[in-house]
Amino acid sequence: MARRSFHLFVWSSVSLGLLILAASYLHITNGVFDMSVIDVAKTLLRINSNKEFDLVIFEFRLPRIVIAVLVGVGLGIAGVVLQGITRNGLADPGILGINAGAGAAVVIFMFFFQVRLIDSDMSSWLLIMMMPIFGFIGGTIAAALIFAFALRHGHLDMQRLILTGISINSGFGALSMYLSLKMNEKDFESAAVWMAGTIYNANWIFVIAMLPWLLILGFYIYKKAYLLDYFQLDEVNMTSLGIHVEKEKITLLLASVGLVSACVSVSGSIGFIGLMAPHIARQLVGIQHKYVMPISALIGAGLLILSDFIARTIFAPGELAVGIVVSIIGIPYFMYLLVKVKD
Repeated sequence: MARRSFHLFVWSSVSLGLLILAASYLHITNGVFDMSVIDVAKTLLRINSNKEFDLVIFEFRLPRIVIAVLVGVGLGIAGVVLQGITRNGLADPGILGINAGAGAAVVIFMFFFQVRLIDSDMSSWLLIMMMPIFGFIGGTIAAALIFAFALRHGHLDMQRLILTGISINSGFGALSMYLSLKMNEKDFESAAVWMAGTIYNANWIFVIAMLPWLLILGFYIYKKAYLLDYFQLDEVNMTSLGIHVEKEKITLLLASVGLVSACVSVSGSIGFIGLMAPHIARQLVGIQHKYVMPISALIGAGLLILSDFIARTIFAPGELAVGIVVSIIGIPYFMYLLVKVKD
């Protein structure tokens, strides 16, 4: 059984890796300014480099691909953690309101510091580096409220969890909208596009801002992946195994909130990745979280790269927010899961 799971993990990893490369190829070569594979290869290898190709690849398309990968990985891992500690297959950073809490904190930050994420440059790098911290505070407040209202006799009530998450999501969404309406015209445009979920203005500052969060928290969560297997047991059994249930639950939750906050701070609120990726991963490799987690991360990265490619090209030269494309894919999948859970 263990050998079969490992083989499935290897094959799934290789297949998803190839799909991500194919999606990246489409993303980097297609658009208003088309390029051939040879042009891209020469530019990347610095062979007869061209200023136009340098600008398109290094300033526009490559940062978008990297951000899409990082955000997809972060949301995929966070989704695995939330579904694992709540034992609820419908748990997702967006549905539970963590995205909205982190987003509201970032909108507050944008409101007071007048940071325009769709028009940022090197002069605002310090403010951009601070944004994940504000997002983490907002996400933590949202998570604390959700779990406080969902606790019943010291245990999480799954029905309350989902209902509370939806309420918190609506409340923080309303707060974000209210603050954005108080902004001036340019700041409002920036906030509205960002809230829809976008990596339109991805740049290397955003990569640097979220990379430490992803590396540190992602590594920590993966080291604790085995605990998510135990979380599927009754809490009494976990305690008998010497596991500090509440302590581990809180640390894993805070780590996942940190990941979500870093993602939200650079891409806005992108829902459903954290819902879909873990389910697809479990269908591919089984229920062992040491395999589910990296596969979910790869699926999240692939989904977001493909979604951003569709968002960038379907209405070219105009552009659709990637969060809308992900929602178009995710809402039918969410309905399917609801029907499946009901059955």
